[in-house]
Amino acid sequence: MSMNTQGRPTSAGDAGEAFRPKTFTGNRALDMEEPLIFEFGRLDVTGVDLDEPEDFVPELGGHERKDALELPGLAEPEAMRHYVRLSRNNYAIDSGLYPLGSCTMKHNPRLNEKMARLPGFGDIHPLQPLSTVKGAVELIDQLSHWLMTLTGTSAVAMSPKAGAHGELCGMMAIKAAHTAAGRDPKIVLVPESAHGTNPATAALLGYKVVNIDARDEDGTVDLDALKRTIAEHQGNIAAIMLTNPNTCGLFERDIIEIAAAIHAADAYFYCDGANFNAIVGKARPGDLGVDAMHINLHKTFSTPHGGGGPGSGPVVLSDRLAPFAPLPFIRKGENGPVLVETAAGTVEGEKPFGRMTAFHGQMGMYVRALSYMLSHGSDGLRQASEDAVLNANYVRVGLQDLMSLPFGERPCMHEVLFDDTFLKDTGVTTLDFAKAMIDEGYHPMTMYFPLVVHGAMLIEPTESESRAALDLFIATMRDLVMSAKRGETARFSGAPYYSPRRRLDETKAARSPILKWTEPEPAEVTPVAAE
Repeated sequence: MSMNTQGRPTSAGDAGEAFRPKTFTGNRALDMEEPLIFEFGRLDVTGVDLDEPEDFVPELGGHERKDALELPGLAEPEAMRHYVRLSRNNYAIDSGLYPLGSCTMKHNPRLNEKMARLPGFGDIHPLQPLSTVKGAVELIDQLSHWLMTLTGTSAVAMSPKAGAHGELCGMMAIKAAHTAAGRDPKIVLVPESAHGTNPATAALLGYKVVNIDARDEDGTVDLDALKRTIAEHQGNIAAIMLTNPNTCGLFERDIIEIAAAIHAADAYFYCDGANFNAIVGKARPGDLGVDAMHINLHKTFSTPHGGGGPGSGPVVLSDRLAPFAPLPFIRKGENGPVLVETAAGTVEGEKPFGRMTAFHGQMGMYVRALSYMLSHGSDGLRQASEDAVLNANYVRVGLQDLMSLPFGERPCMHEVLFDDTFLKDTGVTTLDFAKAMIDEGYHPMTMYFPLVVHGAMLIEPTESESRAALDLFIATMRDLVMSAKRGETARFSGAPYYSPRRRLDETKAARSPILKWTEPEPAEVTPVAAE
């Protein structure tokens, strides 16, 4: 062990582990242990001075609050420290590699954030007069243009707030198109490899969902099974909802034939575009026969993800569905783009199915997405897709001799899918393995999804990660696998050991959440008898 200039060991080593005193505060150096703010904040004070309001007449129709809000009062430094400490307990893309498959937790360039905060964008309000937001409308129009260019489509609905909302928009456009043609089909086909929101969206609109099997050997749609199902329900099929690349991280190689079969049945092809980040600049969904597809701006064009959003899920539409795009939408005018907000503003040929949101969408996400597009250019966007696929295959090759691939060692797209076969007879479960990754400083990969594979482990490194970061991740995963195969179950069964909180009963937390803090009853103290 090397020594520093004061003669003390540069590392605590074994001696440091042998003596780990229990601290009075519960803190462990920079690892702070903090109670709930309800436990140390005072309900009767606040760090902000608020004037007593003047007399007023409530306009809430008797629904105004009768009781005190009972929020804990904190001094300004206490509030700041509380949220800083909370942030340190969260895993984030800014702190490490985020291997969540299907969710694409990629780096958000700070340039995008700077652009979104420019005056005129950062302080815009949806109720401003249109005459004051011409620049914003032009930006939305320019972003729309590039989304249509990249997908090879004719129209785009910008207002949907996220992926599932975009699915709903696309399927509502399909339903409106069928109604306009005098048809009322009842069935939507959904492959096994689709995202779980696809059948939920179809069911919400009143459709019956019919499953399409996947090929056992490669996880893609079984074309023969699809054609048999179409023949069985001829004349009653509204659409297929297919994810491409699919949730197994594979490109649907029969997609053109699938589209042709669907169109021959007078149905529409809805493509879940959640994985568009694997093919941007490489393939245009419109050229493949897609009629509608949502695009998650957070997954493909680097707008913030995590924490529930704010999301944005624009939906591109083919020629056949373009007339049914919802309000509001932008039309090219003689003096620039025109925002059409009501049915009264439509012209012949425009048949919007209605309105999905009060306003046009998430302006901040539009600015970020366009900044990403313009800073990368067409060649940069194509390279991002290529790098995402390269990185996923780098992980695949680095782990395939130790971890099990359900569909063989064929190349994947932007994410690689493993299953839990390699853990057989080790006494370590898929969940145990994922929890041990937390101790190593990694967020676990997506587990148990897609459902077509038992014990699925879906890893997506994205194009953002360097080779050095991927090498360390691969080495860590290999160490965990070899540890499990050596029978070192204690490393896994009690994991995570080093996180701020240990393993929780997640099922109980989801089914019986405690949503309100209640002050605990004072503990009874038993007096000690004097001797």
